[in-house]
Amino acid sequence: MSATTKSPTASDSRRASDSRTPSKAARLLGDRRLPVAVTALLFLLMYLGGLTRYQNFGFTEPQVFLNLFIDNGYLLVAAVGVTFVILSGGIDLSVGSVIGFTTMFTAWLVERQGLPLLVVIPMALAVGAFGGFLMGYVIHNFEIQPFIVTLAGLFLFRGLCLVISKESISISDSSVSSMAERQVSLGIGFLSLGAIISLVVLAVAFYVLHYTRFGRRVYAVGGNEQSALLMGLPQGGTKIAVYTVSGFCSALAGLLFTLYIQSGDPLHATGMELDAIAAVVIGGTLLTGGSGYVLGTLFGVLVLGLIKSLIQFEGTLSSWWTKIATGVLLCAFILIQRFMTTRRKT
Repeated sequence: MSATTKSPTASDSRRASDSRTPSKAARLLGDRRLPVAVTALLFLLMYLGGLTRYQNFGFTEPQVFLNLFIDNGYLLVAAVGVTFVILSGGIDLSVGSVIGFTTMFTAWLVERQGLPLLVVIPMALAVGAFGGFLMGYVIHNFEIQPFIVTLAGLFLFRGLCLVISKESISISDSSVSSMAERQVSLGIGFLSLGAIISLVVLAVAFYVLHYTRFGRRVYAVGGNEQSALLMGLPQGGTKIAVYTVSGFCSALAGLLFTLYIQSGDPLHATGMELDAIAAVVIGGTLLTGGSGYVLGTLFGVLVLGLIKSLIQFEGTLSSWWTKIATGVLLCAFILIQRFMTTRRKT
């Protein structure tokens, strides 16, 4: 007897095609923009909750929203620099120490040495960028883990703060106070000079990451370093460059922080590197690198700033609740990232 074969029907072909085509849910979970959308939605819900609960306490004033940029401009700049590093698959633990050193360095040169602020600014930026360059150089050429190298940078810059002075240095220079008090009117409120600078840095970072060859290299190196090497991309130069950018942004954040508090202190910005990393991760950037958006970092910073504002308006909660809420959000977003990464692989 001859065996008969059954030819595939049209319904069989459709079922096979449907099994290969991912469902809408799978496509949604695999969308790299989803974490940013989740963070933006979280910020919107938190802000609407604040409007509802504290409408009789001035929360509805537009200036309350603008204050999020004023009070967190320096953190936004630092987080933008950290975004470059994390996108490349690295980490930078020296951010807070570089910020603290910049405040001490600036206060010492302006107040104790009598140098003009406009002369001190490029010097501080150059020191921060050079520190980032050195860390990137060591990471690439000696193949040492970024965690170890930037941890050494953390101790180095914090120690340099104490070399300059063990006590706080208040700045009484009129140029510093005039820059700190400068405001830009928006009709519904105002933004400080530091907030405007932070938004300019954000816009530049967005353009560089998404519309330049360097930005594509950062994503490629963070996504798969071996593939980037096989494609002939300068992974060493890219790694060194992202740490240089982070050092520059940390120094700039230190200058903005100096304007914000008008003093230098060896303990300033202690632990701020963790706030910057938390903002980046909450903003949807993968800790493993290769995926994320600098706009997500903006929403991450706004979420952290809004948590502080809500606690202040509540009035009955300790400031430590800010750390607790940040920790809960950070764990939640790491779990979301893990789930999404697993779904993409399957």
